[in-house]
Amino acid sequence: MSKKFFAFLAALMGSHFLFAQNDTTGKQLDEVVVTASKSNMKQSQTGKVITVISHDEINKSVAKTLGQLLNEQAGITINGALNNAGSNQSIYMRGAASGRTLILIDGIPVYDPSISDNSFDINLIPVDNIERIEICKGAQSTLYGSDAIAGVINIITIKQNIQNPFNAKATLAGGNYGTIRGNAQLYGKIADAFVYNVRYSKYKTDGFSTAYDSSSKSNFDKDGYNGDALAANLAWNVTRQFTIKGFAQYSHYKTDLDGGAFTDARDYTNTSKNLMLGGGAVYKIAGTTISGNYQYSTYDRQLLEDSTYGQYYYNDKYFGKTQYVELFASSKIGSNLTWLNGADYRFSEMNEHSNYGNFTDTAAKQVSVYSSLFYAAKSGLNAEFGGRFNSHSRYGTNYTYTFNPSFVFNDEWKIYASVSSGFKAPTLFELYSSYGDKNLKPETSVNYEGGVQYSTKVFNSRVTYFSRKIKEGLDFDYINYVYYNFSLQNTHGIEWENKINITKQLSLNFNYTWIHTREEVQSRQPYAYDPVNFIYFFNKDTTYNYSLKRPEHSINASLGWKQNNKFFINVGLHYESKRYDAVYVSPDALLKSFVIFNAYTEYVFSKYVKAFVDAKNLANKKFFTINGYNSIPFIFTAGATVNL
Repeated sequence: MSKKFFAFLAALMGSHFLFAQNDTTGKQLDEVVVTASKSNMKQSQTGKVITVISHDEINKSVAKTLGQLLNEQAGITINGALNNAGSNQSIYMRGAASGRTLILIDGIPVYDPSISDNSFDINLIPVDNIERIEICKGAQSTLYGSDAIAGVINIITIKQNIQNPFNAKATLAGGNYGTIRGNAQLYGKIADAFVYNVRYSKYKTDGFSTAYDSSSKSNFDKDGYNGDALAANLAWNVTRQFTIKGFAQYSHYKTDLDGGAFTDARDYTNTSKNLMLGGGAVYKIAGTTISGNYQYSTYDRQLLEDSTYGQYYYNDKYFGKTQYVELFASSKIGSNLTWLNGADYRFSEMNEHSNYGNFTDTAAKQVSVYSSLFYAAKSGLNAEFGGRFNSHSRYGTNYTYTFNPSFVFNDEWKIYASVSSGFKAPTLFELYSSYGDKNLKPETSVNYEGGVQYSTKVFNSRVTYFSRKIKEGLDFDYINYVYYNFSLQNTHGIEWENKINITKQLSLNFNYTWIHTREEVQSRQPYAYDPVNFIYFFNKDTTYNYSLKRPEHSINASLGWKQNNKFFINVGLHYESKRYDAVYVSPDALLKSFVIFNAYTEYVFSKYVKAFVDAKNLANKKFFTINGYNSIPFIFTAGATVNL
């Protein structure tokens, strides 16, 4: 595979120069993003590596889950995205473990303190409720605090440039496995001052067996999914300088579960609910923009296994609550400098009630202050220098920093580099559960990256090298059955992203990611077993040259053709190399590499109506991304969208 692959890379690089000769007046580096600095900034003015999933791309992804959409981006593996609906979606950005990528919704951090790694369940966010996604890679703890060791994913739901007082949009689709998808939105701008957006989404499917029946004779049952999401954004432009905003979101889903790898279960379900409420204000005066936000969130999860079919009865309930307050100001200092200063407060609590006992002493607070100075000159030289001080109610204080220079020349080339640190605070589960340790330290990292980007109207290519070293990593001790700080993890890799407009009708998107990890953690293979006490004995430390569930190589490619702004068709492939998964009572399981093909087509009948068809895993290939669990077969969805 490697010789053919590198020949393909060489051919693409050759096409770079061929296509670039056609038009060198492009301004793709001038795309505006908000995640890099918490305010509007052109991509040409930041050296941060930001990938934007546009509104148009999201409109063509209504048959995908958020996990499937993110899984197609360079540097990101979503373990569970290619499994049954409702599967746990573990986000691995640049090889970092789950819980090391911070999710933002409209710039505000979201996380579930009742989950052991503090991650946010992206099953709760339907794709058709999203306007745009900005993925900012590399440690972002200086601006966004804990959990941003590998980067942040900013899910933007606020609509831009609304002019009419009343607009409506609805989508209805269906497919095999009893799948139904629906979405309805109402939005508008009233009296040039009041902006609203209300939306509802539905996703239901009978699904297939989550667990893999290795014997093909056990008649595993189907595991279905049923989810709803209702959300609203409101904004009132009191004056040109002062805006008040509010938001609310309620998401709920219930999914069937199986008993584990290769193991069926009946009447075993996971029910998850999330409520978010909040608001904020923006005030602009004399070159300074002052922003404030507040968010209150609750999370309810129930794992219920009935005993109807002779199974063990199990009822585990989790509850989590967070409050987040932030205030920051961005000030222009002369023509080249922008100074950002801010502070935030985070409160988290959780409790668990299960067959194995209860725990409720589970609150933690974090207070942070941060400051960053952004320099952007007409010469093309840009830089950011900043730091954060964080105070945690359990472990004390820690600091982070970032230095991020870049240079743009000829309006087409950009070189960039970064050195930054990140941290992850111990989660409430790691601190307070029966497996917890109240003396845990925060996980810390130092990150280095550098690269080059070339951008025209025809060709946009970016190559980035990154390296990350983690100390005091948070993990589970299988010897003493307690969470602990392990010693070391080193990761480095390359991301290569390309967008090529071959003609006005034909375009090619291609990305490649290589990630290599070396970590010193506990052995996952026991050397002895105590049959009396049912205990396995593991070696204390072992060096692994790979990370679990993450492929070393991945490729995404898609070829799109558009005719007369009416007909569009896209054919793509997704490749992941081999990976390992933990078994814990024997050597790690090796899962083979795979490639699957997908397709999407749409026809626009008028500015009001379009029809679409989406197909995943066209060849119905059997493959595995999690040991003992089925991946998606051939999935077919067809539907229509109406805009009024």
